[in-house]
Amino acid sequence: MGKIRSSGGYRKLASFQTSTIVYDATVWFCEKFVDRRSRTVDQMVQAARSGRQNIAEGSRASATSSQTELRLVNVARASLEELLLDYEDFLRQRRLEMWELNSTEALAVRNVPKVFKKGRKDQSDLTDLTDQERYVLYVEWLEHADAAIRANALICLIHQTNYLLDQQILALEEQFITEGGYSELLATERLKERQKQKNTDPAPACPKCSKPMVLRTAKTGKSAGKSFWGCSGYPDCKGVVEV
Repeated sequence: MGKIRSSGGYRKLASFQTSTIVYDATVWFCEKFVDRRSRTVDQMVQAARSGRQNIAEGSRASATSSQTELRLVNVARASLEELLLDYEDFLRQRRLEMWELNSTEALAVRNVPKVFKKGRKDQSDLTDLTDQERYVLYVEWLEHADAAIRANALICLIHQTNYLLDQQILALEEQFITEGGYSELLATERLKERQKQKNTDPAPACPKCSKPMVLRTAKTGKSAGKSFWGCSGYPDCKGVVEV
């Protein structure tokens, strides 16, 4: 039997790939433009690293805990929001220009994936590139001599990553609501196996109304997680038979 839930695969996530660019570019930005004696260097680098690492850790945790995965992705999102504020502070405190959301400069950075895909015949996109190849696409901004251009470009990339993480969080929440967590999936698989082993035995008839019964799992109370036979006529009939 394979894994009940898949895990890993984070290296193909656009959020992880973009956060890698943000992390690398932040390290080099701080080396060039921020006083190494300042606590800001450690704070910015750690926030960038936390964003990237928590995406990876959340992906690995997905095999055994939906809640842990969701929590770690939210931590990644919060870390990048902190980093975003640091770059905005850098520009504001030095009275440097901050690009408008739909300015020509901001759109040029945001449209890199679209321009790249449009120029390809094989339908590949940025997720198919190596980390170094993706970084090169942004190098004209991320290695510019002007600190304001670097900071603004990174703000654009952080916004992109945060958007992707917001979509990821929404999908994880919907998955948790519809499929349940790992423990619920494990219980379902256990019930399937039990049913497979007992498939020669027909479902019992309800002792109250004689309708066929179905195998269910208790979600609350002292019997939470345990299986039982429940009447198929529920909620009109609440007949129960222990498995």
